[in-house]
Amino acid sequence: MTTRPERGGDPPSRPGAADGPVTAPVPGQPTGPDPATAGGTPTVPGPDVAPVPAAGRLGAARTPVGPAEPSAVPGGPAPADAEVEAGPAATPRRDRAQYAVCAFLALVGALVLVDAARTGHAISTADPIGPKPMPILLGVLLLIVAAIYAVDVARGGAGEPEAGEDVDLTTPIDWRTVLLLIGAFGVNAVLIDRLGWVISGTLLFWGSAFALGNRHHVRNLLISVALSLITFYTFAIGLGVNLPAGVLQGIL
Repeated sequence: MTTRPERGGDPPSRPGAADGPVTAPVPGQPTGPDPATAGGTPTVPGPDVAPVPAAGRLGAARTPVGPAEPSAVPGGPAPADAEVEAGPAATPRRDRAQYAVCAFLALVGALVLVDAARTGHAISTADPIGPKPMPILLGVLLLIVAAIYAVDVARGGAGEPEAGEDVDLTTPIDWRTVLLLIGAFGVNAVLIDRLGWVISGTLLFWGSAFALGNRHHVRNLLISVALSLITFYTFAIGLGVNLPAGVLQGIL
């Protein structure tokens, strides 16, 4: 027995007609709304790609394309800024004060050659060469060294400051120590013939220690006497050179 719709109403829906055919899901394929019921176009699954923001696409488009910056990896090319900064520092500068040293060496070499020219030709069986060739050789070597040194200075060569020594160049000269050392050597030169080497040498060693800041006077005096006696007998016995005995003649 069938029921007829009333006039002016909708016909009753049949089961399964509006929902569409029921299909079983297939393993391995994405599931989603049925295109027939969703009313849209079916979507085809594609590779997983992260969406690019609009700001990133616009920013990448506005980025100017230019030369890549130099690499900062060790062993790679140095940056241009570093080359510009290192340019003036790497330029060699001439040290004109070194020319005075070159002139001094050349002057000494010339004086040695002039003095060698005045030396006579004294030749003996013990010395067949004579005294003249050696100073000539030294004078020639001094002139060669002066010429090479001048060429090196002209090309910008300069010695490294404080190479091998820890010296503070800002420290002023200790003139007191320098003058005391000069006085000790001067006293020794004046008294060595009158008082003898043992006494003058004792004053020299003791005065040098005092000038250099040692204030152990008694100990320094004993060490100075010992050094004077050792050097006196070393020259006399070992080298056959008699140093002046002075007032101690006959005692030593």
